[in-house]
Amino acid sequence: MSGLTQKGPHRLVVGVTGASGAVYARRLVGVLRAAGVEVHLVVTDAARRVFREELGWDGEHLADWVRRTWVWPPEGGGGGPAAAEGSRPGVRKGAAPADVFLYDNEDVGAPVASGSFRTRGMVVVPCSMGTLGRLATGSGEKLLERAADVALKEGRPLVLVPRETPLTAIHLENMLRLARAGAAILPAMPAFYHRPRTVDDLVNFVVGKILDRLDLSAPDVYARWGEGSKGE
Repeated sequence: MSGLTQKGPHRLVVGVTGASGAVYARRLVGVLRAAGVEVHLVVTDAARRVFREELGWDGEHLADWVRRTWVWPPEGGGGGPAAAEGSRPGVRKGAAPADVFLYDNEDVGAPVASGSFRTRGMVVVPCSMGTLGRLATGSGEKLLERAADVALKEGRPLVLVPRETPLTAIHLENMLRLARAGAAILPAMPAFYHRPRTVDDLVNFVVGKILDRLDLSAPDVYARWGEGSKGE
């Protein structure tokens, strides 16, 4: 991909819910910022608890913690794809990460709640089954659900990344309903053809698929089929 192919400002809405898999959100936000995409972040109360349990957040002011630690590549190296480690297409060399704006999920008057606030779309990662159900019925009362509804009604990309197993018939029916409404259902299902060596490789694969679905120019964070080495 040679650039951001869609029209409009270089900004994306990212919603984070209380499902397991907060690492996907952290990596996605970091890669977007490295590529110069402004991130508008909506975090649920349940997600904050997951941040403590899965990411080691110690209660530091959340906006400060995100701006300091949700970056890519992370300090100390690592976080790159399993193959083609020397390639970082999409990274703005020498540039500071793009900004990230954090919204209270109770603030239904925030900019992302309006269709007149132009964005490239929205990703909900990870997406809990509770959030999925509310989105499927259009009954959300919080900012995250409203922002996702805006993406659908404005015809913008909406990518939902569920992280749950096993799935009930209710879960599957909700996914089908949202897919028919225009959302992309992109489960956190990493592949293994690139012979992942670390957990980072698995995380990067899912994040790379999200970026591909949005048609965003960003670093190639995972080794694509037929490109580069497939391992030792």
